[in-house]
Amino acid sequence: MEEVQGCLEASFWSLGLRVAGVDEAGRGAWAGPIVVGAVILPPGRYPFRDSKLLRPKERERLAEEVRRVALAHALGVAEVGEVDRLGVLKATLLAAQRALDLLDPPPEALVTDYLRVSTSLPLLAPPKADQNSPSVAAASILAKVHRDRLMVELDRLYPGYGFARHKGYGTPEHQEALLALGPSPVHRRRFVPVAQAPLRFAEGE
Repeated sequence: MEEVQGCLEASFWSLGLRVAGVDEAGRGAWAGPIVVGAVILPPGRYPFRDSKLLRPKERERLAEEVRRVALAHALGVAEVGEVDRLGVLKATLLAAQRALDLLDPPPEALVTDYLRVSTSLPLLAPPKADQNSPSVAAASILAKVHRDRLMVELDRLYPGYGFARHKGYGTPEHQEALLALGPSPVHRRRFVPVAQAPLRFAEGE
């Protein structure tokens, strides 16, 4: 399979295996869910890159392309309460398993971005896999696009924090909003900046 040599999937594709790429969005954010994408691509060359390197409109366009060409794609979500209860790593693994369970047809091998999921399948999990695997890059694009949309909706529900702009990540704007408003119900209480913020948000909201 000379045309796909050099990517992480190549050895699995050469054996005729269906390979799922897996990647997450939102793991380091102070607020909002963790979203994991899982994508099975047919062997070939693709223009997909790490979602963090793409402009929003380009991500949206490529997300449509991923959905068009993929043999299967799915998303798994770990909500804020699960992140607080389980911790970031276990919540990410939970979201990954949810995404993998939805793939039809199921994968026969996995490539992840340094995420060691529990599996009996052949697994490659190197760091920065989204730079060397079109399947992982595709998964990162779907996860990022979906999570960004969720954060825009949370911005409508909880105005003042700037979720639509920073997507829940730690920025000076977000820090200032936390100090002024206190944590919202979608903030992760395990994170130190959130835990140290004054509790101003009205109970029951």
